[in-house]
Amino acid sequence: MAYNNINTPAGGLKVVEMENQKTSIESLFERIKSYIDTRIEIIKLKAIDKSSAILSRVITYILVFVIFGFFFLLLNIAIACLIGELIGKIYYGFFILAAFYALAGIVLLKYRNKWIRTPLINMMVKGLHE
Repeated sequence: MAYNNINTPAGGLKVVEMENQKTSIESLFERIKSYIDTRIEIIKLKAIDKSSAILSRVITYILVFVIFGFFFLLLNIAIACLIGELIGKIYYGFFILAAFYALAGIVLLKYRNKWIRTPLINMMVKGLHE
């Protein structure tokens, strides 16, 4: 620390020394506050980056799902009409296809945790850690 040589009573030198210490402590607190503010800003930016990456991935999956949904809907109508035409009555094709999907739904319901829940959780956790 630099001391100013002041011609004052003996206590004058201590006052200057205390003012220098006060300034140093204030400077230290300002740096700590600035560091904490910077760290908070970095955490916010990282959270925004992660959430925007996850959101863009989810939106992409939704769009792909909708497009393939329309494709499979139209394909199923065509298959049901074809089956119905082969059997002789169009509505039989729709009944047969509905029975197939009911059976597939029951199987999916039985294995939903293994086939859907666990992979979905793993995908979300993986997305958060990237």
